[in-house]
Amino acid sequence: MKRILSYNVNGIRSAISKGLLGFLTEVNPDIVCVQETKAQPGQMSEQDFEAMGYHCNAFSAVKKGYSGVAIFSKEKPDLVVHGIQNERYDVEGRVIRADFGDVSVISAYFPSGTTGEIRQSVKMDFLSDFHFYLNELRKTRPNLIISGDYNICRLWIDIHNPAQQQGTSGFLPEEREWFAQFVADGYVDSFREINQEKHEYSWWSYRAGARQNNKGWRIDYHMVTDELKGKILDARILPDIIHSDHCPVLVEMDF
Repeated sequence: MKRILSYNVNGIRSAISKGLLGFLTEVNPDIVCVQETKAQPGQMSEQDFEAMGYHCNAFSAVKKGYSGVAIFSKEKPDLVVHGIQNERYDVEGRVIRADFGDVSVISAYFPSGTTGEIRQSVKMDFLSDFHFYLNELRKTRPNLIISGDYNICRLWIDIHNPAQQQGTSGFLPEEREWFAQFVADGYVDSFREINQEKHEYSWWSYRAGARQNNKGWRIDYHMVTDELKGKILDARILPDIIHSDHCPVLVEMDF
């Protein structure tokens, strides 16, 4: 059994200062997929992760203090791949892949479109290009776990007040349509295989007491390919863990 944690830490140095390492020691995941590290290699307290038994692999943005993904794993990966070989996104450090036997784990940080039309356009292009990349990868690596911050609420139950949010980036009809196509193409929402409840969120605005009032969004996922659907043992969101505006999401897989 592998316990995989995904967490948009909104700056790994900030999260560590708020107790991230103690939390990881307690939960003891086998693999930690991190998004929005906002740090360069050597700035992520790698020695502390290594002391906890983790192998550290990160892919940082060219721009300092921006974006960035990492995978920390108890088992040394057979292969680590940085990016999706598309310079447009790879300069932003959005995707890292680690292979463990016949299973590939991906930590992905999807672009946000909240700053306006230009970034929303980049986001929609990324959705298309990343989907294509995964479909190509599946031809040789069918067992994929794609963990990370997708910056999209998939279903109406994944966001508070959905009727009023349909014009907001992250819940636009075209974004949800992409997600529906993604699922139809054989990618499984591990959390919804286990839990069908409403009001289960992984991100809250810092504004207006959103977290205290649980006015949130579920935008962090462990999507797995159909081939691994039967291997999902458990999936949980950990809303009480606070080092970021996101909370960690956990999946336990039988591999």
